[in-house]
Amino acid sequence: MTLPAGPSPVVIGLSAVVVAIRDGEAMVLTVRPRSEGERPLPGLPFGPFDPAGHRTFELALRAFVTAQTRFDLGYVEQLYTFGDRGRDAPLADMGDGGGEGPGASRVISVGYLALTPTAVETEAPDTAWAPWRRFFPWEDWRQGRPPAVDLIIEALRRWAECGSASEREARMARIRIAFALEGAPWNEERVLERYELLYGAGLAPEAARDRGESVGVRTEALAAALGEPMISDHRRILATALSRLRGKIKYRPVVFELMPEAFTLFALQRAVEAIAGAPLHKQNFRRALERGGLVEGLGRMDADTGGRPAELFRFRREILSARPVSGLSLPLLRE
Repeated sequence: MTLPAGPSPVVIGLSAVVVAIRDGEAMVLTVRPRSEGERPLPGLPFGPFDPAGHRTFELALRAFVTAQTRFDLGYVEQLYTFGDRGRDAPLADMGDGGGEGPGASRVISVGYLALTPTAVETEAPDTAWAPWRRFFPWEDWRQGRPPAVDLIIEALRRWAECGSASEREARMARIRIAFALEGAPWNEERVLERYELLYGAGLAPEAARDRGESVGVRTEALAAALGEPMISDHRRILATALSRLRGKIKYRPVVFELMPEAFTLFALQRAVEAIAGAPLHKQNFRRALERGGLVEGLGRMDADTGGRPAELFRFRREILSARPVSGLSLPLLRE
């Protein structure tokens, strides 16, 4: 959808963060827009809103995600509207040009979060599931403090020292809060805050690209720690989705949208850990499920666990219409 906005048109686009769990990993559906030359960066499924052909944003989103990826969406919720000047989303499929300068389109993108119980491989070209930690290596604490964190903090300290005295103080305050320095607890919901700090410091590769600068010299280890970049501001949208989902599983049982009809409690715990990026205490986790009355045993076993057969459970979806249902308080469940 293109709207007049003075000398430059405004393009309304839709972006989808489609999340699934595969083998205990949080996966996101990515596409690689076709282009000539070097291999393009991954992005999120995206497309235009056509007011003549689509009754609502969500219907438009479902239609173009299926067209691009041959994947049908289940649970969907709106995330945020992204419209910063200078967004360079590929707009060839939107029938318009992006970029800067007179007459260039201003892109307004409405982001959505979609959850699905299965990371089904699609036959669509240039479409693939990728683990979230590929884009945010510093967010995965399931095996302890990730090496990426210390490499990033060191680089951020160097950036902070480059400013004036007041700038150094303000920058270090942001670093302390975002990356939990000086004994502060790690807040898993600050994914977007951490990414935007890296962007503002010029460390995220997207920052140099958006400013028309070359990426500075970095060690291979630091480059890996900063994660894989994405097209346009899609990594920012992805960070927003991860922040939202990590917060929401604490007060709503949305994690069950990522589970099949029948699952083991071990698989459920691994799914929550993959989203939260932190290990959970097994007994505390199971007690929380019991207190909330969220699951019910099916009276049959899953023999495909690689060990002792485990009982299969289901989510008691009917309780959603019977009473208010909370999620899982992650701080109380950690080891």
